[in-house]
Amino acid sequence: MDNPSGLAPATDAHLPTGLRTPLRDDAFDQDDEAKITAISGHFEAIMRELGLDLTDDSLAGTPRRVAKMYVQEWFKGLDPKNRPEVRMFHNRYNYHQLLVERDITLFSCCEHHFVPIIGKAHVAYLPGANVVGLSKLNRVVQYYARRPQVQERLTRQIAEELKQSLGTDDVAVLIEADHLCVMSRGVNDTSSSTLTSEYGGRFATDEALRREFLRQIGK
Repeated sequence: MDNPSGLAPATDAHLPTGLRTPLRDDAFDQDDEAKITAISGHFEAIMRELGLDLTDDSLAGTPRRVAKMYVQEWFKGLDPKNRPEVRMFHNRYNYHQLLVERDITLFSCCEHHFVPIIGKAHVAYLPGANVVGLSKLNRVVQYYARRPQVQERLTRQIAEELKQSLGTDDVAVLIEADHLCVMSRGVNDTSSSTLTSEYGGRFATDEALRREFLRQIGK
């Protein structure tokens, strides 16, 4: 069933409307195994239309392998049960300088052609009364990356999630990525990359702070 109300399923309900990944109301009515079974059948039909012989032992298991990859790996960020819990800790060391987590591995998928987006994310924030465990920053990036995406929305989703979780607008996100839809089809350009950024709070108004962030990530 389509979503005429414009209301998002629980996966993105906490985000502003324009940042929500387009999902139907019934997106989570089926469990993972039911989705894997259905997708396997659809992908088998695609392979047959391409003329592939699915009795070959190298191809026979491919439809289910692809289906499991889609549901349990590539697109697991669609399911709200996989949303990371960002636990905060009291900032007992009174650290209030720039905190940067750089070169976070990013693997996503272009929603226009369903081919990989591969790159790195750099995130930063200014701690207040609380700090976050560093691995949670990586997990937030991975959660939003593991779904069909456009890089501009992905950048803003990560920033918005961090703002809400950290309780501060003083957040910066920069993503640099290669898009296989550009590299392996169309213009076949293997030398270009795409950079997107989002600056909140003091990062948006303090040019020196923004320059320091860029310096620390080597930009």
